[in-house]
Amino acid sequence: MTALAGCSTSSNNADNTASSTSATTQETESTKTEQTQTEKALALIDTFATGDTDIAKELLAEDYIQHNLAYGTGRDAFISSVEYLASADEKTTVENIRAFEDGDKVFLQTVYNFAGAGEQVAFDIFRFDNEGKIAEHWDNLAAKAEPNPSGHTQIDGTMEVTDLDKTEENRKLVEDFLYDVMQGNNLDKTPDYFDGDTYIQHNTGIADGVSGLNEALAALAEQNIQMIYTTTHQVLAQGNFVLAVSEGTFGDKPTAYYDLWRVENGKIAEHWDVMETIADKSTWQNPNGKF
Repeated sequence: MTALAGCSTSSNNADNTASSTSATTQETESTKTEQTQTEKALALIDTFATGDTDIAKELLAEDYIQHNLAYGTGRDAFISSVEYLASADEKTTVENIRAFEDGDKVFLQTVYNFAGAGEQVAFDIFRFDNEGKIAEHWDNLAAKAEPNPSGHTQIDGTMEVTDLDKTEENRKLVEDFLYDVMQGNNLDKTPDYFDGDTYIQHNTGIADGVSGLNEALAALAEQNIQMIYTTTHQVLAQGNFVLAVSEGTFGDKPTAYYDLWRVENGKIAEHWDVMETIADKSTWQNPNGKF
C-alpha cells in the first residue's frame, strides 16, 4: 500500500508540475506577445509601408479620431489610406527616428516618403484608450530639407532618453519657457532658460546658439514677418525630451508649431521642430480640427 501510495503521489506531482509548467509557458508567451504603447504606435505607422490592414484594424479603435486635416476620421478611413498607399506604383517608406511615451500618449519623430512624393519629417502623437487601442492622432509634417547654417539636419542630434526622474521638472521648464519667451510675456527672462549661448538648433533656417535664434528673428522682422505663439495645446515629456504643440501665426498664416526640446541640467539645450500652415477650413477632410 505504501508503495502504491508513493507511486500515486509521484504521478500527481508530475501532473501538477506539468500543469504548472504549461501555465508558466502560456504566461511567458502572453507576456512576450503583449506590446507596449510605443511598439503599437510604431507598428501602426509601419502599416503605411507594409500595407497590412489587419494590423491597422487590430491596433485602432473603431471611432479613431483623426486631426490630420487631409484625411477622414475613423478606423475605416485610416485603413483606406493604407490600402491606397499599398496600391501605389512607388512604395511608401517609414523611418522612425525617435519615440517617446507619456501616460496614455506616444509621440514620435519620423521620416516618411508617401508613395514617392518626397521625404517629410513628421511628429506624430497617438492617444490610447483604456482598452489599449489607438484612439486619437495629431501630427505635423514638413518637407525634409538640407542641413541648416550650423550643419545640423532636422533629425540628427542627441538620441538617448535620460533623467526620467526629472520628467515633470522638465515639462514645467518648457511650459514656463513657452509662456515667458515664445508667447512673449516675459522676454527679459530669456537668458534664464539657457546655459549662456549654448543651444543646438535643428530648425532648417536657424544657426546654433541663442544668438542664432535672435539673428533669425531679426531677419524675419526686417521682412515684416512675425513668428507668433498664442496658445499651447499639449506639452508631452519623457525624461530630458519635451514636445510642445502650439498654435499661432507665421506672417499672416495660421500655423501649428511642434517643438521638441532637450533639457540638460535645468536648461534648454537642443531643439527640433516642424512648422505647418493650418489648412483652410473649406478643405478639411474631417471636422475634428488641427488640435
